[in-house]
Amino acid sequence: MRRYPTVAEVDDSARQLVSRFPGTCRLRRIGTSSGGRPIRMLTVGHGPHHVLVVARPHPDEPVGAATAITLAARAAHGVGVSPATGSTTVTWNIVPCLDPDGAALSQGLEEATAGDSHTLEGYYRSAYRPVAAEQPEWAPIVSRQLPESQALFDVIDELRPFLQCSLHSVEAGGTWVQLTRELPELTAPFHTSAAKHGIPVQHGTFDALYWENPSPGVYILPPPELTDRLAAGSENIARSTWCAPPRYGGVTAIIEVPLWTTDMADDLAAHPNRAAAVRDLSARVLDGGRQVTAILDKARAFLPRPEDSPRRRVLEWMADGLYDLVAESWQPLATDASHPHSHPHPHPHPHPHPHPLTTAQICALDIVARRQPLRAAGLLHHLLKSTAAPAAVGLRDDLDELLTAWSTDFRRSLRLRRVPVHNQVEHQLSTVLTATEAALNTATA
Repeated sequence: MRRYPTVAEVDDSARQLVSRFPGTCRLRRIGTSSGGRPIRMLTVGHGPHHVLVVARPHPDEPVGAATAITLAARAAHGVGVSPATGSTTVTWNIVPCLDPDGAALSQGLEEATAGDSHTLEGYYRSAYRPVAAEQPEWAPIVSRQLPESQALFDVIDELRPFLQCSLHSVEAGGTWVQLTRELPELTAPFHTSAAKHGIPVQHGTFDALYWENPSPGVYILPPPELTDRLAAGSENIARSTWCAPPRYGGVTAIIEVPLWTTDMADDLAAHPNRAAAVRDLSARVLDGGRQVTAILDKARAFLPRPEDSPRRRVLEWMADGLYDLVAESWQPLATDASHPHSHPHPHPHPHPHPHPLTTAQICALDIVARRQPLRAAGLLHHLLKSTAAPAAVGLRDDLDELLTAWSTDFRRSLRLRRVPVHNQVEHQLSTVLTATEAALNTATA
């Protein structure tokens, strides 16, 4: 597999499986997106225990769709799954694309990241990620419930899955798993799979800096009352679709794999100048955000209105404080690098953050500092390509320079190397199967 499949290709593969295995595979519509597109679920097997697998909850994370359809095909053929996860024990319920509207806006991402043309710059020129309030898994945390969110909640209430796997990917870094409760049997096979497929395990991650971390690359969601252990803006995470299966005794695993990786992701050496590094990264995200916003200011008059343009909404959301939120959330790390919180911890439990900050943890923050302005630059460049305003030409040229320079510096500074699509899929699939066995053992114990 040299590239990620498109939504249409995944739909075709699902229909072919139903045609070939009519007694084993079923395909049904579970909802309709905000834009009127169907949200479908492919079910494989008739086992008494249900697993729910959710792909492309973020449209700029294409690997999950490839993993989902590969899983469905192997489960239908009875190949590559253990007796414990076979179709007589487990029913696989697979949502190949939770956000079809976002995937449509990311159209071209699959080709931009195919084969030898797979570059960071091509990725950012094609990728689209909606504002938080329009991300199906995240919207209930922020403000409202989308039709996509409701479709997922309804399926969870119907199936009561003992495991939900949310398939994610990150532009750069290592691989990690976030869990709503610990699955000790997952750890060793997860590490083995990562090593087999040449993917470092991420030691420290930007959105789980203060979560419990029982083993490398495995993070456990804190109890809802421990809001100071959650990333800024996620204090209401208990409302998310991730936290629905635990209502029925289930567990959710968020499985992240990188498109590009770096050996810094698992470098446990103490960073030589941690406080200065955090301050520099805060400055980087703010400066990059200011540069893109300055171009946006010059283009607002001839861009589509935010209410008519999802891309414009993202740009305005980022310009309206997102860069500042990211930078400000890191300030405690810069003011006292050996103690992430500058304020006393209000709970008696020891803080889970390792001390001092490692190269891997600084690397995780570095990736965020670079990707936020790059995402914005790619979105704005796309909008400017769609307008005939004479001033757009020069602004596009300015963004071209930024996209090229920032992507090149990103790749060189972190010494990024591409992870073959096949390796991403096989590692993510292996982790789904391992999590299934681990969760099934606890569910039937």
